[in-house]
Amino acid sequence: MFLLEGVGKAYPRSVALEPLSMRIDAGEKVAVLGPSGSGKTTLLHLLGGVIQPDHGSITIDDRPLAYLGPGRELAGLVGVMHQQFDLVPHLAVVHNVLAGNLGRWGTLRSLLSLVSPRERHVALNALDRLGIGDKLYERTSTLSGGEQQRVAMARLLVQTPKAILADEPVASLDPARAEDLTKLLAEVAADSGRTLVASLHSVDLTRKYFDRAVGLRNGRVQFDSPVGDVTDDVLERLYDIEGLDSAR
Repeated sequence: MFLLEGVGKAYPRSVALEPLSMRIDAGEKVAVLGPSGSGKTTLLHLLGGVIQPDHGSITIDDRPLAYLGPGRELAGLVGVMHQQFDLVPHLAVVHNVLAGNLGRWGTLRSLLSLVSPRERHVALNALDRLGIGDKLYERTSTLSGGEQQRVAMARLLVQTPKAILADEPVASLDPARAEDLTKLLAEVAADSGRTLVASLHSVDLTRKYFDRAVGLRNGRVQFDSPVGDVTDDVLERLYDIEGLDSAR
């Protein structure tokens, strides 16, 4: 699904990601671990085409990212779930969910859908699958954080990308809701054969719901292994405060 060859990224005051090469196969569930500032978000943004690498090349589903259009073509391949949800609070839930169609609808049809929602049954099916079908017409700002997270997931279901990228999706949730959402993400990916790449801080959730773990520290890959091979000693070295680059 993803092939990175010599990919690196720098910002004006720091190197976010040292050049790395990596392959992620279709259907894999990969957790990206590491302390804050280690390069996790940068890696996910590169995979999703949100930013472009300074060095190297990225191929998504056998197509060079550099030649993929930012609209329909890329949206059909990759869906990104940000920690901030990227929802429009004053709109009804149905409109936020149907925003997953923006890549294929175009501007005019999207604007018309704000007046009278198109394909509302698609939104309802996605919300029902996530247990909040009764929230279809509620104002998004009135929902709890966990419910808003499910709305963001429903939007991804409507988008139907081949890969889901989740940037610290459970960082703002309590442990019980964090596990519930991670389980849902893993189930959604497994049921449809989608690839799932998520940045996490929870080792327990990684071991329970993911096949593979990539450890980043100071913008460098420390390990890339099946989850069962990631020992407590390896994780302790990954998160050791001593030696962390404070400029990140």
